[in-house]
Formats: sequence, structure tokens, C-alpha cells
Amino acid sequence: MTQGDGSAGQAMTAWRRAASARARAARADEAAARHEKWAVTTGREVHLRTAEALRSTAGAHRSSAQLQESFARRMSGWSRGRGPRPRFMSGVAEACGTGSAALTLVDGRQRQLAVAASDGPARAAQDLEFMLSEGPSKDATRCRELIFASREAIEVRWPCYGPAVTAMGIREVAAVPLGSADHCLGALAVFDPRPGLVGTRAFAEIVGALTRTVLLDPDADPELYGGIDHRDVVQQAAGMLSVHAGCHIEDALALIKARAFSGAETLEELARKVMSGDVKISPGEGP
Repeated sequence: MTQGDGSAGQAMTAWRRAASARARAARADEAAARHEKWAVTTGREVHLRTAEALRSTAGAHRSSAQLQESFARRMSGWSRGRGPRPRFMSGVAEACGTGSAALTLVDGRQRQLAVAASDGPARAAQDLEFMLSEGPSKDATRCRELIFASREAIEVRWPCYGPAVTAMGIREVAAVPLGSADHCLGALAVFDPRPGLVGTRAFAEIVGALTRTVLLDPDADPELYGGIDHRDVVQQAAGMLSVHAGCHIEDALALIKARAFSGAETLEELARKVMSGDVKISPGEGP
């Protein structure tokens, strides 16, 4: 399969998902209208609450359609050889009025399993969270609530992560958990979002789109069209180091994280050098 064939296929899939999301939004709006009518004729408040929930669902589906359409347009252009391969998260960042946004997936213990980022700064910020085990996405998944901090508050709230991320030029960060009522799947982090966006209905609809129609729907693509990085090379390097050093994998991973944070290399670059034998890490180094 050629580059054009693959990108065209993904664009077609995104267009189909967008159409499906718009159809779902229309059905939710129609149902909401019925409940609003019943609320008037019966005077029962339950219909108003149901209508409100349905309107929220419709908004999330419309937001999902817009994200899918944005990605489809980008993929259609890329198949003709224009620019780098599009990232689904770039559309999410654009919807939030910024260039930097990242999606983090976690396990039941809120440990970061995978990440998808819109650009280099967003990825670097998520790597910092992974290495330091502190930051907005981690707090959002742990507390199950919106996390928001700006300027000096970033450094005060996260003593290690904060100074490192503000040194990158980031001045404001928001993170919100993603998942169902009884299970947290991860978090969306947005860096320097459009002023006034956080806490609005528009922001809630973007979050709802990622949660309901990108991650949880039967037709969802949890790999975000190949944009999810499961940090395979890092996990492989930790496994190799644990064997050579005679330590647990979690301890080996901590050593790699500490070495990456203290050096000039990215986490993935260091992991590849560990795998190739170009870099030796001993248990005595410690974080």
C-alpha cells in the first residue's frame, strides 16, 4: 500500500465517522426537543433534565464530527504530498485555540500507558510528566477533576514539572479527566488554550467528543489513526536494563526516566541507546 492509499483510506474513515457523529447529534437533538415539549405539557422537571443531557450529548457528537472532519481534510491534503503526516491531536489543539494539546491514557493505577500529542512542545510536556510522575494530567486522572494553573502557580503546584514546563515557554495549562462514570481512561491536557475557553460548554463538548465518540464508541479508534505512542521502545529498554542490572522493571524504568531528565536526550532517544548498548545505566545512579 502506498502513502496515498493509506492516507486516503484514513480520510474516508474519518469522513464516515464524522457523518455518523452528525447523525447521532441530530437524533439527540430531536429527542431533546421531544422532552422539552413534554416538559411544557406535563410540567415535569425530569423532562427538562433529560433534554439538557441530550443537548450535551448532541454537542459532544457535533464536536466529534468537527474533529473527524478536520483530520480528514488534513489527511486528504497530505496524500497529495503537502507537509508532514497530520496528527489527530492537531485538530484537538486547533479546536482549543492553541497549537499544543496531548491525550494521555492511563491504567487502573493512573500510570501513564500511552500518549498522543499535537506537536513537539505538547509531547515534551507529557514526557516530563512521565519522567517526574507529577503534572496536570496526573492530577486530573487522580482527582477526577479539571486542573488549571497559570504562570507562577504552575511552578508552585508542581515543584519539578513546573519550572521545566515554564522554561519551554508554556504559561497556562489545563487538564481534564476522560472516561466513564466508573473508570478513568486518561486525560486531555491543553497548553496555553484560547483565553476564556476552559470551563465553557465548548470545552466540555471537546472533552465529551474525545471521551464518548473517539475513545468509548464501538466505532472508536483508540489508536487515533496511528497517533498513539505506547512507549514501546522505553518499555523494552526497561526490560533489558532490568535483566542486565538484576532489578525490577519498575526500578529500571525509574533509572531511565532519571537519566533522561538529567540529560539532553529525549526519553525515546535514550531508550534506543540503551537498547543498542551505546549507553550503560547502573542501579547506583538513582534518581
